[in-house]
Amino acid sequence: MDLEQAKQEFIKYTEKITTRTPRLERKIGHSIRVMEDSIEIAESLNLDKEEIEIAALIGLLHDIGKLKQIDDEKYKSIEHGKLAVEILKKDNYIRKYIEDNRYDNIIYKAIENHGIFEIEEGLSENELLFAKIIRDADKLDIFYEGAEMFWNSEEEREKIGQSEISQSLLEKFKLYKKIERENRETPLDGIVEFISMIYNIYFKYDFVVLKQEDYVNKILNKFKFINEETKEQIKEIREIANKYIQIKLII
Repeated sequence: MDLEQAKQEFIKYTEKITTRTPRLERKIGHSIRVMEDSIEIAESLNLDKEEIEIAALIGLLHDIGKLKQIDDEKYKSIEHGKLAVEILKKDNYIRKYIEDNRYDNIIYKAIENHGIFEIEEGLSENELLFAKIIRDADKLDIFYEGAEMFWNSEEEREKIGQSEISQSLLEKFKLYKKIERENRETPLDGIVEFISMIYNIYFKYDFVVLKQEDYVNKILNKFKFINEETKEQIKEIREIANKYIQIKLII
C-alpha cells in the first residue's frame, strides 16, 4: 500500500467539497493527525508493516462521512461512521486507496465502530483490534484539540466557568464511567463528559501521551470557576482523572 498516494487521494476528495468552513479545515487536519496516531498505536502493539498501514488508512478515512455531512446537511441524520462506509463502497471508491480487497471488511467495521458509544458485538479478533486502534487514535487527537483548539474564546470560557456540574453526571464520573452526551445538562457537564473519554481508552500508548502532554490539566486550566462547590468538584475530577491515567501506565 502506498500511504502517501492514499493521503493525496484523500486531499483530492476534500478539495471537491464546496462548503469551506473552519470546521471542515479542522476535520481535515484531524484526519491526518489520526492517521499518524494510528501508526504510533499500531507500532506500539508490534503489528507488522501491512497491519500498520491498514491502521493508518482507517485513521485517514474514519471521518470521511463527517466531511460529507459538513458539505451537505441532508446527510446529518446518518451516523457518520456508517456514512463513511457508504461513501467508500459506492462505485468501489475504496480501491482509490488500497488495491487489495482482503482488508475491506476490517476497514469498514473499524470505521463504522469508531464514533459510537460502544463497539458492536460479534466482531472478529482482527476487526475488534482495528476498531480499538481507531477509537483510541481518534480520542487522542480529540484531547489534543481540546487542549489547543476548543474553548478558546473568552465568552465560552466564562460561560463554562459560571456553570455547575450535574450531580448524576458527577457520580458517573466517580464510578469511572464514560458519560454519554445525552446526559449533559449544563455547559460544564460537557467538559466533564469530555474528560470521561479516558475511561474508554484501550491501549497504554494513549495514556503515555495523555500524561506527557498533560491534556487533562491543560483543558481544566482553561476555566476560572466561580462557584466554590464547583471548584472542589473540579479538583476532585482532576485528581481522579490524573490518578486513573497514572494507574493505566502501570498495569
